[in-house]
Amino acid sequence: MVSPLDIHLDRTTKISLAEQIHESIASAIREGRLLPGARLPSWRDLASQLGLARGTVRIAYERLSDAQLIIASKQAGTRVATLPPLAPREAMLPDPRPLPEIFRDFSARAGMFQMAVPAQDAFPFTSWSRIVTRAAKAGAAAPAQYPDPRGEPELRQEIAAYLAISRGISCSPSQIFVTGGYAGALGLTTRVLGVEGSNAWMEEPGYPITRTALTFAHVTPVPVRVDGEGLDVAHGIALCPDAKLAIVTAGQQAPLGVTMSLARRHALLEWAIRHGGWIIEDDYLSELQLKGRAAPALASLDHAGRVIHIGTFSKTISPALRLGFLVAPPMLASRFGEAAACLAPAPGPIIQLAVAAFIREGHYLRHLRRMKRLYESRRDLLLANLTGKRDQTTAGLAILLRLPEGANDTEIALQALTHGLAPVPLSTWYASPGSRQAGLLLSFTNLSANVAESCARLESIIAEYS
Repeated sequence: MVSPLDIHLDRTTKISLAEQIHESIASAIREGRLLPGARLPSWRDLASQLGLARGTVRIAYERLSDAQLIIASKQAGTRVATLPPLAPREAMLPDPRPLPEIFRDFSARAGMFQMAVPAQDAFPFTSWSRIVTRAAKAGAAAPAQYPDPRGEPELRQEIAAYLAISRGISCSPSQIFVTGGYAGALGLTTRVLGVEGSNAWMEEPGYPITRTALTFAHVTPVPVRVDGEGLDVAHGIALCPDAKLAIVTAGQQAPLGVTMSLARRHALLEWAIRHGGWIIEDDYLSELQLKGRAAPALASLDHAGRVIHIGTFSKTISPALRLGFLVAPPMLASRFGEAAACLAPAPGPIIQLAVAAFIREGHYLRHLRRMKRLYESRRDLLLANLTGKRDQTTAGLAILLRLPEGANDTEIALQALTHGLAPVPLSTWYASPGSRQAGLLLSFTNLSANVAESCARLESIIAEYS
């Protein structure tokens, strides 16, 4: 039986007396000091023993009863409940991170050479701020109702018009779905296509986050080699003929920067038609191709409805928007609409309305033209300051710097982080250890003034770790 000495009350703390009584008895039960079936004093008797108001002890007992730690009855009195035995605590091993260590700190301030960060110093902040303020006022004055889960009609209309002009895709706004960036579009697409338990071709090397996302979706990524013409379709068929999905960066392959040839595009579309497969086109850089005019999207050649085109405003406006979109084949538009409404509705309407106005008023296309000229000059600046005798090529909006065999590009990249430099190791983009190549991806979109000093520092780190 509980005695007054078993419960220690502290009247100076902010914790209520009822809570202290409850926690004292609960701890004794959980720790085995009060065994199942042990009889407790009635709340009236315990109140008398502790010199407290009956209501205080009664509250504590009611909480113990609600937690199913004690059972009160008129015949048997108040007793400790019989609890099922607890399984022994297993050793809690740290969860291995699904992404390479170099991708860990998403929220850190962008460093020199960091990929996927557009030029902050050249963004039209004045125009953008005015548009966002206007959209926020309109959103605040709008009726309180659920927005369209497919996305705001104004933005979907502007995206459809933009895709027709810049990417050669003929589609209606009803096929456009606004998503939470590329990741939201990829997750929605895998749900709609119902590819769980199947295999998917992935470019080798290819985007590590896509590979991990497929695993979470219970899809097995199959690495298919990339050469000078893009994804090797014949290799994919020989390696995994039963694949249900292929994910490609046809415009500018990530990370090698090659554009998929017309012959490979036709071969990929023919495979999808013959085998009932699906193609996800990750158009991550849109038309930001620095050499000549951007090639039309793969979806512009698709007349059988096998391609889901995914785009994003992360590289062209800002990754902070977390705003992307997908173009669904007409026969899947209703299915995508249902899935969006139930699982992944579009982000808030205010930022959508701001982006729609940004496009409609001509700011977006002007911004892209300025960015292409700026990125060309910054690419040339970076190349001029990379003095090492190494193979270096332009790969999208980055310079791919090949490293000598045996060099540990991940160690080099991690060491560079301590100096404010953020190159991305090429080896982390490979799924197959046997095909990995060492290299560094150096973005030139957000270069700061000390380019020469940063390049010299990087060269010294490469020399040290090679």
